[in-house]
Amino acid sequence: MYNTFKIKLLLLTGLLVMGIVINACKKEEDPDTDAIQLFSFGPSPVLRGGDLKFIGTNLDKVTAVVLSNNVQVTTFKSKAADQLVIVVPEETVNGAVVLKTPQGDITTKTILTISEPIAITSFSPAKLRPGEVLTINGTYLNLIKEVIFSNKKSVLDSAFVSKTQTKLEVKVPADAQTGLVVLSNGLADPILVESATALEVTLPAVSKLTPNPVKAGQALTIEGTDLDLTKEIIFGGGVRVSSFVSVEPGKLVANVPANAKDGAIKLVAASLVEVESTEALGLVVPTIASVSPNPAKNGTDITVTGTDLDLVTKATFGGGKDGALKGGTATEITITVPIDATDGSITFSTAAGKTVSSASALAMVKPAISGIAPLDVQFTKQITISGTDLDLVTRVKFTGGTEALAGVVSATEVTATVPVGTQSGAITLVTTNGSEIASSQAINILASTSATVTSMPNMAKPGQMIDIVGENLDEVTELIFPGDVSATMFGQKSATLIQVVIPMNVQTGVGKIKMITVNGETIETPEINIQGVDPVADPTLVFFNFDDLGLWWGDTGGPENDPSYSLDGTNYYRVNKDCNGWTGFFWRNGQNNFPGPTIGTNVANYVLKFDVNVLEPITGGEFAWRLKGSSGDFWYRWKPWEASGSYKTDGWITISVPVTEFNDGTKAISDLSTITEDFGVAFNSGASHVNACIDNVRFELK
Repeated sequence: MYNTFKIKLLLLTGLLVMGIVINACKKEEDPDTDAIQLFSFGPSPVLRGGDLKFIGTNLDKVTAVVLSNNVQVTTFKSKAADQLVIVVPEETVNGAVVLKTPQGDITTKTILTISEPIAITSFSPAKLRPGEVLTINGTYLNLIKEVIFSNKKSVLDSAFVSKTQTKLEVKVPADAQTGLVVLSNGLADPILVESATALEVTLPAVSKLTPNPVKAGQALTIEGTDLDLTKEIIFGGGVRVSSFVSVEPGKLVANVPANAKDGAIKLVAASLVEVESTEALGLVVPTIASVSPNPAKNGTDITVTGTDLDLVTKATFGGGKDGALKGGTATEITITVPIDATDGSITFSTAAGKTVSSASALAMVKPAISGIAPLDVQFTKQITISGTDLDLVTRVKFTGGTEALAGVVSATEVTATVPVGTQSGAITLVTTNGSEIASSQAINILASTSATVTSMPNMAKPGQMIDIVGENLDEVTELIFPGDVSATMFGQKSATLIQVVIPMNVQTGVGKIKMITVNGETIETPEINIQGVDPVADPTLVFFNFDDLGLWWGDTGGPENDPSYSLDGTNYYRVNKDCNGWTGFFWRNGQNNFPGPTIGTNVANYVLKFDVNVLEPITGGEFAWRLKGSSGDFWYRWKPWEASGSYKTDGWITISVPVTEFNDGTKAISDLSTITEDFGVAFNSGASHVNACIDNVRFELK
């Protein structure tokens, strides 16, 4: 059964193959021998000027070949029945090809593409000045739409000097730099062809600087080559000059800026390439011949002689104090001695950063004491000191560690009130520059016959009872607090003690209490700092309240709302930690709810206020308040414990700081709208346990 099926299958397969062969043979036996047929063509892509071959039958009957762009070829390189060869004309572009025949047009089914091998074979000259013509030789340069120089400076074909298939001429842009030259055919996906070597673009060069050293403000002559290509000069210190006295290829003359500094100069071309001189330029330094008078009196004028003194922009006296320049000439200037200058040489500075010092130290005039009256005196009574140059006196120090501000002051006389607690002995005059002059005479302190205060608190708050201790206090009939507010609530009253409650409507801050005696005499107590919490005047100027205006980050502490500490039932910030070095409390940035733009440059009329309750004594470090922005990094360092060794408020008080006291080390803050970065406060520069609450950080009109 199986063999019979196999035999039948083989017979059937044989018959099928035989049929195919017979058909094939029959087809070959009956061809259309006159038909013009195209089987293939190539190569594609093909070079312009190269051979393009067509393979087919009866191609010798083709009368013309029409290429894209309607380019017609009727002259054949060779023509045979099976192959036709033409040379591709230069104007040919990509597209279909049509063979013209007596039997009709034959159009290729595929597109003929043209190979365009853009190439740079050379360019000249190898070095050019901006504006000069560069000649580029190569192939298919007629296709170039853009020449790109180093520094991405391009010249479009509309600005070419000339363009052919083998040569381009183009002017070097003024701001081109040395580097490779790149050609582009300008298509969306462009062909970019780089030169094999770099084109050197000429730069200015310096060979000599005259004069050297040069005086600021005078003309400097620069000699060299191609100096007319200079667009800017950079002097030492980065000072730039773009306006010149005269410019020639071999010589450039420019005035030296007042604030130019020593060092090489740089010439800047239009391409922004900088060329540095090998020779360093020096700036003239003033010379000092004499300073008179010497000794000089603080606050008076001195005369300085020398050379090039018109360069002087600052005169720094002993103690680092700057005097006021009052003008003059190159050989003589007048300067006012600072009121707080001390003995020492004067350092003269120029805008160029040059300094020169006087050869000898300038001594400061000191007051002289000729007499004191009366020598026998009671507390709170006035003494008069006679002598010379006493108008320099600011304070009088007494034996026993007390001191008083100078009262009536003139060149020959100064008065002072003897403080309570002064002991018998010499007095010392303290001048504007801190000099001290001791008297040869001694005053004798007499027993007091009127009310005097020997001790009292130096800080308290409204509503608090304080003890005033002294002598003859039973003579006092009335106490008047700052703000002209009379006391109405008392505790004990005796010859040595008055207990009084500070009125709630007292004027807060540093002030004195007036004591009115039975004889109508007014006696002032030592200063007392009466502190309390100021109401928030403008809620829109608050930038930390720890409710809706909280912190973004900090190292310790956070918002709390303990009724026993809260000012008004709302949140406050609390820190309770041993701090050592930088410890951030609360911070935000980016002008987030910061009212600086509202105030802007009106900083002189505003203060920074914050409410604080120091629960335990702070003994070191500082609260570093920071306002940082585009104009600087400004700080105010609050550390009231620095003088006394510790600080505790015993309740909430308001601290007020003039905004102008924020500085960045060189200048005070002048525009709050520039604070665009960090703002907040941290503990820094020391160590202490800090247990304190802070609330309502704000700006407020003075």
